[in-house]
Amino acid sequence: MQAAFAELTCPNCAKLWEEDASYMPDPDEPFACPACTAERLTSAFARTDRDLEVLQRR
Repeated sequence: MQAAFAELTCPNCAKLWEEDASYMPDPDEPFACPACTAERLTSAFARTDRDLEVLQRR
């Protein structure tokens, strides 16, 4: 299985990074920014609709 990467951005500090979606929590579960530790639903960190789809499809 090929890794699917999602681009993420923190709504709090604007940090931009990429993660392997298979290691991310479900979109409706809490996730914390690695830079500022702001916690929101994982879906809130998806940079684009495509990134959200990647998180949902895994």
